[in-house]
Amino acid sequence: MEKLLKISNFIDSCTERIGRWTSWLVLVMVILGVWNVAGRYIGRLIGSNLTSNAYIEAQWYIFDLVFLLGAAYTLKHNEHVRVDIFYSNLSGKRKAIADLFGTVFFLIPFCIMVIIFSWDSIIASWQILETSPDPGGLPRYPIKAMIIVAFVLLIFQGISEAIKNLAILQNRIAPQEENHDAGL
Repeated sequence: MEKLLKISNFIDSCTERIGRWTSWLVLVMVILGVWNVAGRYIGRLIGSNLTSNAYIEAQWYIFDLVFLLGAAYTLKHNEHVRVDIFYSNLSGKRKAIADLFGTVFFLIPFCIMVIIFSWDSIIASWQILETSPDPGGLPRYPIKAMIIVAFVLLIFQGISEAIKNLAILQNRIAPQEENHDAGL
């Protein structure tokens, strides 16, 4: 179990770095959004186009990156939305059982299915170097590839969470409610 916990800590560390890096993309996205709006109105005043489809699509792509790359980080910090009518009343060990069950039977299979079902579309996009149909738009194939990257990261974080839940069940680490250290 100690080796598995080291693997879990390594995954958590990688997820944390990716999540913190991704959080800076929110600022970039907001700045780009402000420019898109301001540039449109200022451009009308001075009679010059100060924004473009590329800037608008870049804002969308950055949002996609925040959403996709932030998923594993959000899982690590247990911040995903859940309907906790029953879950909130469970003990730490029962929460670990519920989380382990959900990870093994729902999260990981769902991630694998997304990768499998999106694979052909992403490969086709790379084969034709798909670009936006809008004038001056951006290439689409790199952002589509991030679907696979994001779901692989989510699988790894799911594995980390499963390891931690197993450790809770074996009394190797304290349940999250008893241990407030984010790194467990």
